[in-house]
Amino acid sequence: MSANDLPRAGQQPNPNPTAADAVKDSAFLRACRREPVPHTPVWFMRQAGRSLPEYRKVREGTTMLDSCMRPDLVTEITLQPVRRHNVDAAIYFSDIVVPLKAIGIDLDIKPGVGPVVERPIRSRADLAQLRDLTPQDVSYVTEAIGMLTGELGATPLIGFAGAPFTLASYLVEGGPSRNHEHTKALMYGDPQLWADLLDRLSDITAAFLKVQIEAGASAVQLFDSWVGALSPADYRRSVMPASRKVFEAVSGYGVPRIHFGVGTGELLGLLGEAGADVVGVDWRVPLDEAARRVGPGKALQGNLDPAVLFSTQDAVEAKTDEVLAAADGLEGHVFNLGHGVLPTTDPDALTRLVEYVHTRTAR
Repeated sequence: MSANDLPRAGQQPNPNPTAADAVKDSAFLRACRREPVPHTPVWFMRQAGRSLPEYRKVREGTTMLDSCMRPDLVTEITLQPVRRHNVDAAIYFSDIVVPLKAIGIDLDIKPGVGPVVERPIRSRADLAQLRDLTPQDVSYVTEAIGMLTGELGATPLIGFAGAPFTLASYLVEGGPSRNHEHTKALMYGDPQLWADLLDRLSDITAAFLKVQIEAGASAVQLFDSWVGALSPADYRRSVMPASRKVFEAVSGYGVPRIHFGVGTGELLGLLGEAGADVVGVDWRVPLDEAARRVGPGKALQGNLDPAVLFSTQDAVEAKTDEVLAAADGLEGHVFNLGHGVLPTTDPDALTRLVEYVHTRTAR
């Protein structure tokens, strides 16, 4: 079954589920498939990370990239927010540059900076750095997901990867960029080289997602963190073919495919058109308006402003009610933040938010 054939409303939960049935009938996967749910499911981008003291403790003395390559650490870190917050899905702990590191790109994640690439890709000769990704390159992913699915029980695991444009922006700029000067210069100045770069990255990304799905991930999310820097015309012409190729490559597995980018209010319809079953929405666009832009046949994910969690509980609940009201009547809704959990967020605020959404939306 392809993801485009994911079943819709009408199917009721299995009263005597096996472990696999329980995952399939989970609120999260049902919402992704636009089926009835017992409550609106909740998970958070960056739910595993610096906001949790147990994360900081277990990461002591271990670099980010090394943490992503140790199945024991990946398993523990992925499970931490599930234990603490009672979220409806786990997301595999990794980083978007892991597949690039796995194929030999000389890069590091520098604290306070982000991914830094030693030899940026700005010429056709530089493309030679990008070889195919094989399952053996990321065997630790297969091992970690096997451990996780054994521990998670009925809780689904979301696999994830960085989208070709965002990976390209790091590779071309050499690191994080505010204006993406080198990236856009290449995209506009040498469109064939740009297309070849994104096509190669789409193959690497698809291979990385396939490893996760075949190991047991129940859904996947493609993060296009920086694509909001583009106009709709540039996205459609220069980026969407590569993202579509990724989604098509994993369509045969029948798992929901989520697409998310920051500052993508003008791109929401195109993010769905690229092949997503679920479109992630940041906090800038209300979900009812996002649904209008995306069109029918897609679930939506989002979209509480992460900064709201620094306010009072009354304010958090009021803003959460606004999100839920805007989501009323959607074909499917997964509650999330409009971007990742901020590092200094009080973990208890997240726990209270999950409980509030569950209680407020109980059917």
